[in-house]
Amino acid sequence: MKNIKNLLIIGLAGLLAVTSCSEDFLDRAPISQQNSNNFYKTAEDMKNALTAVYGSLQYGGQYYSSIHVIGDMRSDNTEITNPNAGADLQAVDNFTNVAVNSIGNNTWNANYQGIQAANIVIEKIQAVNMDQNLKARYVGEAKFLRALMYFNLVRIFGDVPLVVTVINNPLQGYEYGRESVANVYSQIISDLTEAEESLPFTYGAADIGRATKGAAMALLGKVHLTLKNYPEAAQKLKELIDASGQTNYQILPQYASIFGAANQNNAESIFEVQFKSSSSGEGSPFTNQFAPIGSGGAVVSVGNPLGQNIPTADMNNAYEEDDLRKDVSMRTSYVLNGNTVNHNYVVKYSGTPAANLDSDNNWIVLRYADVLLMYAEALNEQGYVADGPAFDYLNQIRNRAGLPSKTSANADPNLSVPNQAAFRLAVEQERRVELAFEGHRWFDLIRTDRALDLLSAKGMQPHMSIFPIPQSQIDINPTKISQNPNY
Repeated sequence: MKNIKNLLIIGLAGLLAVTSCSEDFLDRAPISQQNSNNFYKTAEDMKNALTAVYGSLQYGGQYYSSIHVIGDMRSDNTEITNPNAGADLQAVDNFTNVAVNSIGNNTWNANYQGIQAANIVIEKIQAVNMDQNLKARYVGEAKFLRALMYFNLVRIFGDVPLVVTVINNPLQGYEYGRESVANVYSQIISDLTEAEESLPFTYGAADIGRATKGAAMALLGKVHLTLKNYPEAAQKLKELIDASGQTNYQILPQYASIFGAANQNNAESIFEVQFKSSSSGEGSPFTNQFAPIGSGGAVVSVGNPLGQNIPTADMNNAYEEDDLRKDVSMRTSYVLNGNTVNHNYVVKYSGTPAANLDSDNNWIVLRYADVLLMYAEALNEQGYVADGPAFDYLNQIRNRAGLPSKTSANADPNLSVPNQAAFRLAVEQERRVELAFEGHRWFDLIRTDRALDLLSAKGMQPHMSIFPIPQSQIDINPTKISQNPNY
């Protein structure tokens, strides 16, 4: 029975007593496995059930820690410089992670627990007597969240079990094997399309932080870009850009105004994972996680510096001179006991935690600058146009950073983008420094087929574009779950 109870690939724990995402709209949802089937009777019950889906994004295997490990540390953006920061983290960083690595295991389990919670909302709400518009909105939110979790799973592991109904009996879990990447993406697109139709562009103040129509559109555009469906990506992203009067999204005048607890859920942000300090485990860990080991109170004044996600020398050198984003994103030294210590570290998530690993900083999943750069990429992939619209969107981001525009025939070779291939590299560069330490770099390099070129020196081999399936899942269900090639 122990193995059956651990069959987390399909959320065997049901909807656990998870805590909320901590913002105003996210009240606690104390739903146990024992009473879950009898719990969902009212609109308030469904609100609490939906809260649990948002809450799953806070899990260690999701945005609390896994995304920055996989999205940045796996890439050339960041690294582990101190072995005391964790052997499993080092293994992901060095491409030596195996099927028993805790990062992969936690990522798999946390996402499937969240997917089970989303499935409960989508299924159980159908029998609840409540306002039909609110019901449709709750389903749309749950489908957006389910799509986001499947999008992360399929990009990390490749073929994964596709579970879109509630698992009520542990034995049902054995029915699910790995589904093809194509089928998983088909479900993601279906979920996001339906979410877009039922979600509003904006909410009142009490509901800030919920998934919106704009979030569904932005993620759908990213999905199409990942699949190299460039016309579909461009169309959806342009629809979102053209809806700015309804979404209120904009590029903030100052890059520094995007980040930090005081700036969360701003006009550039499209979707954030909500965290709140001093709320029984609802705080975020990033301020402590990203401070260098040995820095004492010089970088973070409360709690322990853990030395994770340390910017590489290559990342430091990626910034152009006078790029205003650099000092907002990272630093190269700190002063401890009157002495200057040369050490790179991330400052996008700086602040004063209420306690160790307990900060207010949210994690931004989607923001408007990402949309503009994705749109520029999608346009270029359909055909290079010298100084065309793709240049305009690229240069909006550069100009906000205090950098001159790039053109097709610039006299400065560093600003000249004469063809499609050069524009691809220009977008890659801009995404790297604009979205630094936000969990995008690894996924960008995989999407553009550039990972092996840039990371082979770090240890990457061709089969490592996806992670190994956790061995625990193969052991539990060996007739249905197999390992990825060459692991």
